[in-house]
Amino acid sequence: MHTRMDVSILASATGPTDKSLRVTRKKLYPKQAWYCIGLFIFIIAIFQWISFFHSKFARRRQTSNKDGTEHASVHRRHGFSWRRIPLGLANAYRVVAFRWTLEFGKSYTLNMAEVFVTMAYIVFLFVWAFVNTTDLEGHALNIKYWCNRSGILAASQFPLITALGTKNNMVSLITGISYDKASLLNYVHRMMSRVVFVLLWVHTGGEVIINAPFQPYEPWLICGITAMVALTILCVVSLRPIRAQAYELFFYVHFTMVLTFLVCAYFHTQNDAITYWIYPCFIIWGLDRLIRVLGLVVFNHSYFGFKSGSTMDATAELLSDDFVRLRFHRPSHFHWTPGQSVYLIMPSVSCLPFEAHPFTIASLDSSLFDVLEEPKPQSEKYTQISPAERDLGSSAPFWKELVFFIKVRKGFTARLKEAALKGGKVKVLVDGPYGPSPNLGSYDTSVLIADGSGVSYTLPMLLHIIEGVRNGKSSCGRVVFVWSIRNAGNRGSNVTHPFSDYIHWIDKVLIRALRLAAPSLSISIHIHVTGEPATIEALPFSYGPNNDAQPVRDGSRSGIAEFQDRKESILAIESVKLANGRPNLPAMLKDEVEMATGRMSVSVCGSHGTARSVRGALRFPVSSPLSVANGGPSVTLHVESFNYA
Repeated sequence: MHTRMDVSILASATGPTDKSLRVTRKKLYPKQAWYCIGLFIFIIAIFQWISFFHSKFARRRQTSNKDGTEHASVHRRHGFSWRRIPLGLANAYRVVAFRWTLEFGKSYTLNMAEVFVTMAYIVFLFVWAFVNTTDLEGHALNIKYWCNRSGILAASQFPLITALGTKNNMVSLITGISYDKASLLNYVHRMMSRVVFVLLWVHTGGEVIINAPFQPYEPWLICGITAMVALTILCVVSLRPIRAQAYELFFYVHFTMVLTFLVCAYFHTQNDAITYWIYPCFIIWGLDRLIRVLGLVVFNHSYFGFKSGSTMDATAELLSDDFVRLRFHRPSHFHWTPGQSVYLIMPSVSCLPFEAHPFTIASLDSSLFDVLEEPKPQSEKYTQISPAERDLGSSAPFWKELVFFIKVRKGFTARLKEAALKGGKVKVLVDGPYGPSPNLGSYDTSVLIADGSGVSYTLPMLLHIIEGVRNGKSSCGRVVFVWSIRNAGNRGSNVTHPFSDYIHWIDKVLIRALRLAAPSLSISIHIHVTGEPATIEALPFSYGPNNDAQPVRDGSRSGIAEFQDRKESILAIESVKLANGRPNLPAMLKDEVEMATGRMSVSVCGSHGTARSVRGALRFPVSSPLSVANGGPSVTLHVESFNYA
């Protein structure tokens, strides 16, 4: 006992004291934590940009070497090659990191990359909070060492959490990973918030043990309590079940509680002079809002007095009892890529004037539609298409406008349905575009899988591939388009509408796209009816006044029909298959992998069950290093989720 006292006295006289060590470490360790996080982001950025440039400049196969048959993308495999081992290892990494998953019930999945990032962050943050907490007298885990340090360490994470929650942020710029409701960055934003929430409660518990009872209640204490209450409410409301079922409630509570938390945290940290971890959050948030406001003015300029705003009003059409199609024009300088989404602001539909909701763009930013203006040979195989027909055709919006398929649920979408029933125009402002856009131009084979309104994600990708091959900008030789719908014909619906047939949502645009497809591109379309059994005979092949039109085959194309009457159904094309029941995705993907070589992409937008099935189908042994080394395809998987989580 006397020895410990002597050591303590000696330390205070000739070296650091407990207080000086606590003060030094609680300010130094958060900075060291940031150095480590910055290094991790830098490493991720290096790999992301290498992958991007590899995909961008990957050697494309010469179209002259293709045999022009329907399965032009199927090449002879040349057996095992040591040169393909690195590619096989990269493929194995994708399987382990993104296709091996932990399942929580029927609706929640974490891939191994998310599990690794979560566990690493938890261990990292709590090790930094509790390391070197032995005082000079030898007492381990001294509460005065870790209490304030845990709070400051948590506060140091606020700028990064704020940045990850914004649409325009430096992390996306550095790593090339775009903000998106289904992206890793969005998951990391939520995960970090919850880990920091726990760490702040550790700090709060330490303060209670050290300072209770609190008399009097000083401003720093009141602000701290208010901040913790706000963060607790926010974390509860942001849980997946609440967020999915009551998104508007989450939207309002999130904004209010975050603002309350940051303001109170700022005044609470003034006591320790560490507000430099708090005020950057306001700068980051304000900069993001400024960029978004400028984007709103630039891309919606007609609503801000530059010209008549009515030119940008949207047309809301009720396709069925539970789906609305929204379409409208935007200026020529507004551009997007397939798979991206935008936030739509509709003051007349929303509860608040600037309430924004994310939706995937179902149309293509392209001049592909204008190709039809090229002169055609005057023969019996072609019928002149007048500009009037072209402009009035239901496929025109998919090239000329922004188009959205919106599932009717509660709240905002229910009010949008009411607006569609009333008819007329709806004022809409566009914020975006946002989100990742897979670069499918360098893939030899692409498989596109969608459920219901998920076709908003896969349809523009199909159109983009067709255009890219036609223009010589894509090496794709085969594309498979799989669409699962509940009913082929929605005859039980109370809605009397020419688009009440689910298939007819997109059949005209598909017909026009298939007419423009290059002979070297093999296209296979599979439509699966998961509800009432359907047969081709039971569905109308024409929904116009002329029922006498017949498909005319152009000998230069394989399996693609040319039509004399533009009102023909997609079902008249023999490369389009209609089937009852859910698609056998594992068998379908296995067959495609066995036929393909080179690079293969699989893009899916659908239910959790569909995404789970696709991930399972593309694990070992179907997509294994040995398969790649033996000449099989290197498979990349892109998954887009229906949910906001």
